[in-house]
Amino acid sequence: MDVVQFPGESPEYRAARDTLTQAESELTRRIEEVAALRRSLPPGGLVPTDYAFTAGPADLSVDEPERTARLSELFGEHDTLLLYSLMYGPQMDRPCPMCTSVVDSLDGAAPDIAQRAGFAVVASSPIGRIRAFARGRGWVHVPLVSSAGTTYNHDYHGENSGGEQLSRMNVLTLTNGEVRHFYATEQSTSVAGQDTRHVDLIWPLWNLLDLTPAGRGQDWRPSYSPR
Repeated sequence: MDVVQFPGESPEYRAARDTLTQAESELTRRIEEVAALRRSLPPGGLVPTDYAFTAGPADLSVDEPERTARLSELFGEHDTLLLYSLMYGPQMDRPCPMCTSVVDSLDGAAPDIAQRAGFAVVASSPIGRIRAFARGRGWVHVPLVSSAGTTYNHDYHGENSGGEQLSRMNVLTLTNGEVRHFYATEQSTSVAGQDTRHVDLIWPLWNLLDLTPAGRGQDWRPSYSPR
């Protein structure tokens, strides 16, 4: 096996890097263990209704005609559906900038995701508003649906009891015609000094910044960048 060494590095740097490599390997093993725990979850609850979402044409440049897209239809040919709740309620001028950053990344990955699972982004704003924002961001791959007029956001914690919008990735399964909830991103808030960070696993931004000397920063959050 080749020894990794970069130009100009000191013995102290290499020793520290080797220690870090061991820690990173242990983290990888732990991530795999947690993923196995996730896959071994018992069956979740039956989804109470086949929610009637609203969708638009595949061509994002036009908004008509709108159509009903049932939750069960979003699975496509798959038995698993990933459904990301975008924080964009009808009273909001535009979506949450951090959710926007998440979907910026998911849009690029959407064609690959579609090879393994159904995938869509849902928000409670009318579908025309969602699509107009998507055009401005340059989203072209991610399927978009509106949950307006349904209880999906409330039922699956895309908003709280006061109507405040929440980010959430829900995973659903379809077996023998039954749709069940399998998993949702959530994390205990009892860890002192730690944000919930429950969508970090699906958000490349933080993982990249964590590689830098300054890290993700204590107070920095992404804002809308020019497109």
